[in-house]
Amino acid sequence: MPINRPLTNRPLANRPLTNRQWKLAQRPVGEISPTDLEFSEAPVPELAKGEVLIRNIYLSLDPTNRIWMSDMDQYMPPVEIGDVMRGGTLGVVEESRFKGLSPGDVVIPGLGNWQDYVIVPGEQANKVPTEFGIPLPAFMSAVGMTGATAYFGLMDIGKIKPGETVVITAAAGAVGSIAGQIAKIKGARVIGIAGTDEKCKWLTEELGFDGAINYKTEDLLPRLGELCPDGIDVDFENVGGATLDAILTLINNNARIALCGLISSYNATEPVPGPYMFQNILMHRAHVEGFIILDYLDRMPEALMALGTWVLEGRIKYKVDIQQGLENAPTALKRLFTGENTGKLLVQVSEEPEA
Repeated sequence: MPINRPLTNRPLANRPLTNRQWKLAQRPVGEISPTDLEFSEAPVPELAKGEVLIRNIYLSLDPTNRIWMSDMDQYMPPVEIGDVMRGGTLGVVEESRFKGLSPGDVVIPGLGNWQDYVIVPGEQANKVPTEFGIPLPAFMSAVGMTGATAYFGLMDIGKIKPGETVVITAAAGAVGSIAGQIAKIKGARVIGIAGTDEKCKWLTEELGFDGAINYKTEDLLPRLGELCPDGIDVDFENVGGATLDAILTLINNNARIALCGLISSYNATEPVPGPYMFQNILMHRAHVEGFIILDYLDRMPEALMALGTWVLEGRIKYKVDIQQGLENAPTALKRLFTGENTGKLLVQVSEEPEA
């Protein structure tokens, strides 16, 4: 059984340290089951020259976690059976043998793991600019990889122009909610698709979307037609399936579809048919491009500068759904697939350092 240990800021003492870890025990079939991941403990090894020891503070939970657990053809090697589960993390340096980082520095170590501590080469850890007063969870959401995904999907692939109609699917999620606000900043008319009335209200009343559709209670295609009377110019796609088909029915000539995710099919146990309205890509000469944020790592400063500025100016708002305790990570991950979360889903592994 998982050990429910309280969060602590206690300095590291004598080694070996105990490092709690979630390891992939078997590949999920359909939805993730309790036996797919195994909770275990291991000692933390000594640092080699040039390495840093990072205590994880926040763990990012994302739909791609489900992809990494599978052995499907994907953009990165899958997590192997018996390996510690992969995940984005933000943490604080506890020990350093790298002259560019010191204990107390808050860093993002590239891709981390579902565990208390991670050891990485010092040059791999990116220091978080805490001096601007931006809350640390923002660097895992609006001013992090999440926000950058929205930024490049809309700016590079969507190529949005003022006055165009943009549709965002999974619009109350981590990426979708930021994408919609960027589209508004750029002068577009934005319609969001979400799964509850509460989420739709948040999109329109707080984030400034021009309209929102609850796909669970409204007839999606007719409602899209009402809210997009002049058709759809850009689709920021996170869902796929029937939702994408409805959008393809209404696309304009030269529409752009930024294919960010297909969460509706990640737990499928049978082959998933392609879009039934695929023909409209031809008929309307649409541009469809799938993208992964890792393709844009060399341009991250561009995105993070713009996103950080918009957050500080109050032009981008964000929500974080923070679940407590590393031991609860698998249960928390399910919130992405049931629609329970709004905004960015994180697990708090340990306490933030004192200011």
